[in-house]
Amino acid sequence: MKFRILHEIKGRLRIHISCSRMSCRDADILQYSLLCQPSITMVKVYERSQDAVICYTGERGDMIKFLQKFSGKKISVPEHIWQNSGRRVNRYYQDKLIWKIMLRTAGKLFLPMPVRCTAVCCRSARFIWKGVHTLCQGQLGVSVLDGTAITVSLLRRDVKTAGSIMFLLGIGELLEEWTHKKSVDDLARSMSLNTGRVWKLTDGRESLVDAGQIREGDQVMIRMGNVIPFDGVVVEGSGAVNQSSMTGEALPVAREKGGYVYAGTVLEEGQLAICVRETSGSNKYEKIVHMIEESEKLKSKAEGRAARLADRLVPYTLLGTALVYLLTGNATKALSVLMVDFSCALKLAMPVSVLSAIREAGTHRITVKGGTFLEKVSEADTIIFDKTGTLTRARPTVADVVPFTDEDPDELLRIAACLEEHFPHSMARAVVHAASEKGLTHEETHSRVEYIVAHGISSMIDGKKVVIGSYHFVFEDEGCTIPEGLGERFEGLPEGYSHLYLAIEGLLAAVICIEDPLREEAAAVVAALRRHGFDKIVMMTGDSERIAGSIASKVGVDEYYSEVLPEEKADFVKRERAAGRKVIMVGDGINDSPALSAADVGIAISDGAQIAREIADITIEADNLSGLLTLRAIGCGLLERIRKNYIRIVGINSGLILLGITGRIQPTSSAMAHNVSTLMIGLNSMRNLVDET
Repeated sequence: MKFRILHEIKGRLRIHISCSRMSCRDADILQYSLLCQPSITMVKVYERSQDAVICYTGERGDMIKFLQKFSGKKISVPEHIWQNSGRRVNRYYQDKLIWKIMLRTAGKLFLPMPVRCTAVCCRSARFIWKGVHTLCQGQLGVSVLDGTAITVSLLRRDVKTAGSIMFLLGIGELLEEWTHKKSVDDLARSMSLNTGRVWKLTDGRESLVDAGQIREGDQVMIRMGNVIPFDGVVVEGSGAVNQSSMTGEALPVAREKGGYVYAGTVLEEGQLAICVRETSGSNKYEKIVHMIEESEKLKSKAEGRAARLADRLVPYTLLGTALVYLLTGNATKALSVLMVDFSCALKLAMPVSVLSAIREAGTHRITVKGGTFLEKVSEADTIIFDKTGTLTRARPTVADVVPFTDEDPDELLRIAACLEEHFPHSMARAVVHAASEKGLTHEETHSRVEYIVAHGISSMIDGKKVVIGSYHFVFEDEGCTIPEGLGERFEGLPEGYSHLYLAIEGLLAAVICIEDPLREEAAAVVAALRRHGFDKIVMMTGDSERIAGSIASKVGVDEYYSEVLPEEKADFVKRERAAGRKVIMVGDGINDSPALSAADVGIAISDGAQIAREIADITIEADNLSGLLTLRAIGCGLLERIRKNYIRIVGINSGLILLGITGRIQPTSSAMAHNVSTLMIGLNSMRNLVDET
């Protein structure tokens, strides 16, 4: 690739690519390829100017060599990367806006008046017909006002005013459509499937491979709590699939051999082997876009109130126009009232405010599935935290393996990793990582793995039953016992750790001690949440009373509950809501899913279980809990912006009506001021709510 360096500082380059034309696809391929390089931290490609800004951490010479060798023709990019990047959407609406302004300017400069009059009359037909159609349906909507204003202007032979009204209405519609489309696309991309690795079935054996290696006809194994990565047909197993992201169905549907499953849905129970039928990521993306656009979740209560108020104000505007004409006999003054209505600004500013807030949350790596959830976050007074992976680090580590047999501790760790690698939990990842660090390979020697939510895992290895999980699961549910003579060792297990119990053939074989360190920011975030209006902060965990009490005292929660089962978390949430409290639940595991669903707002941690992210209303980045504070600030800022928008809309438009009635301004100026103020309020609503620091 030929390029020229335009500007350079340490770790940052701005280059100009030498080519005749850069398409949106070319820009997406370049950006994708650069971001795949481990030394590159940020890339922005501007296809119009053919420039690119690159931030990197490696050697400058290596970066220059890579750019020189780059060729888009040699790069294999997943189809959905460029199809759904959002670049084409922006280009489309930018071109449309520029073209509309250019046509308007050219028409005023070069077209003779008779031609302009004819063009205005032709274009007015659409607005007038829309108003008439609304009236025929027995409604008095904004389109009636627009149609009436244009009709009256034409009857008065005021073509200039009619043309200005239609031009500004068109600009407003375009900006609203653009903002809505971009916000929906941004939200859909953040919700789109991002499955890195999957279990591929080959001759009855499972192997963990990159999702990009899967082709149509391959078979993959899906276990409980995981997102189904591809469209496909069930060839083995049975389970309950949550399809709410695709169909909106609240209840899971049963799927058995021969049934069809869709990418992006979640397996809530059981396990399925599927034969892949569709690997394209764009398929799920399109379904998500459709789901968002159709879903009432996208609309907040404030949007609904604004839309209803806008329609209710239309009759009063028409009545005011008639009264002014009857009292003054002056059509110009009456038209000044008609040219100014509150509903246009209300219907533009409120949705733009909500969608922009969702977009802004996305820039902080927070995925919000609808405006109503931002509203609820701002109103909440109770927040409930899961402990493991939420208040504690999402990356716990194995501190020790205490054996209760003659087996080598490394062999016991290998067996544990062989079972745990199939399941999306931070404890399981800790075991697998510890085995990997020691170079312990664990080929698939076990039979089918059964996972019991919030309890543990059961399987057969070399004809022996092996279970691993909580104390309750291993000793009470499975009836396992401590080997004779080792009771003292069991009583002396290291304190301060979470424990995983591994039993073989009914006898305890090992206790894996998991160090689950508290997040550095947890106590500060809890204190800040209290300052931000939360008067009840609760921690719930399935861990022991000893561990729970220690963490609770360090974090500073108001209440804590230990050894809690998933259904007990959900019941607690329901009781709090029944008592009139607005509840947020924050969790990351499969066992948190019932409580996430029961809360007013469920918030999942981004690297938690896939089913938790699917069920949750909001997902925050796993790196830092301070995303909760940002989320609260955006929610409260959104409601404050909506309140200010109401004041501005009422104040500005009331002033314009008074100026028109008193004859201080003409209808054309009134219409211009109204539409410009509406657009300014709409554009102001697109600004960020939280100041960057």
